[in-house]
Amino acid sequence: MRFIQAIVREERVPFIQKALGELEIYGMTIRSVMGRGEQKGLSLQFRGGILGVDFLPKVSMEIVVQDQDENAVVQAIEKFGKTGKMGDGRIFVMPLDKSVRVRSNEVEV
Repeated sequence: MRFIQAIVREERVPFIQKALGELEIYGMTIRSVMGRGEQKGLSLQFRGGILGVDFLPKVSMEIVVQDQDENAVVQAIEKFGKTGKMGDGRIFVMPLDKSVRVRSNEVEV
């Protein structure tokens, strides 16, 4: 199994979610996060002055998939999360040894 964490723009989440649904990948956890990368934040003009915004709002998507689904999921996130501008996000893929369903104590290895 693989644990995939994707940090993406908030406005791209519905497109990614739809693409993953077409792959029959429905389970995910989404949380709002703040972050910065190579773009180093933004500078906005506000009331005659420059206002620096260091951390920008993003969404962290956490998805657990079988090994054979890893590439398709990563490609879907890349394709539908991309705007072509700096700050599109990053995808992390990590091995996952075990998953236990709380309701039934079912173990997946």
